[in-house]
Amino acid sequence: MCEIARVSRSGYYQWIKSQQNKPKDYDDYLLIKEVFDRGRRKLGWRSIQMKLKDQDIKMNHKKIVRIKKKYNLITRIRRRNPYKQILKKSREHRTFDNILNRNFKQTEPKQVFCTDITYLPFNKQIAYLSAVKDIASREIVGWNLSRHLKIDIVFDTITNMRESQDSLADIMIHSDQGFHYTSPTYIAKIKKLKMIQSMSRKGNCIDNSPIETFFGHFKDEVDYKHCSSFEELKDLTSKYINYYNTRRRQWNLKKMTPVEYRNHLLSLKTPENSVH
Repeated sequence: MCEIARVSRSGYYQWIKSQQNKPKDYDDYLLIKEVFDRGRRKLGWRSIQMKLKDQDIKMNHKKIVRIKKKYNLITRIRRRNPYKQILKKSREHRTFDNILNRNFKQTEPKQVFCTDITYLPFNKQIAYLSAVKDIASREIVGWNLSRHLKIDIVFDTITNMRESQDSLADIMIHSDQGFHYTSPTYIAKIKKLKMIQSMSRKGNCIDNSPIETFFGHFKDEVDYKHCSSFEELKDLTSKYINYYNTRRRQWNLKKMTPVEYRNHLLSLKTPENSVH
């Protein structure tokens, strides 16, 4: 067998010895490391456990934590962006009360949305991503990628959102006090759609943390900086948002995807599930 495999006998017996001395958890370590490396070393134990489950592999979370610590699989922590621009508002711009008031534990889809804009530098250029998120299901219900920060970026986002919703009446839409959201034309458009406008307090980004969390995951998981063109970035963004909504499981959504969780919440409202 050694002659056929073209290895020395001493090398064969050395390999046998190394297999016998292999730690008991080494095979599990290889499984975890493969998932961890695919996630660009940014996955915590919850994400690793869910991705292993997608491969029909069940593993206790305590084992994952222990193996990560033992083999020095240190998760990279996402850092906050300290350079977000604050645009000045002119006199005709209006602000609204913080009706949402950090009530992020919503249990009914299509009732409370949040929205914001983030910047994406690529190939010595900058693009701007505007997105709307359903706080209950965490689904991205509307988005728009633009080369500029003109008011059209939020108008096109609202238009794209309308295409995926039957009605927007009585839905609260929460934002910061940025120039776009205090604009008279934006306010008029929201009023025409019969939506309820809510705004974060000035300088309190935590008031709008659900959409900031999505932007953080996007920037961690999408290799947008290496896009060579705007069209490539837009295609990459579209694919990621589809993945985020339909395939990316989240621990706090009962390990479901946003679309699965939205359907789950809606099923709880069906007549056969209601209590009389």
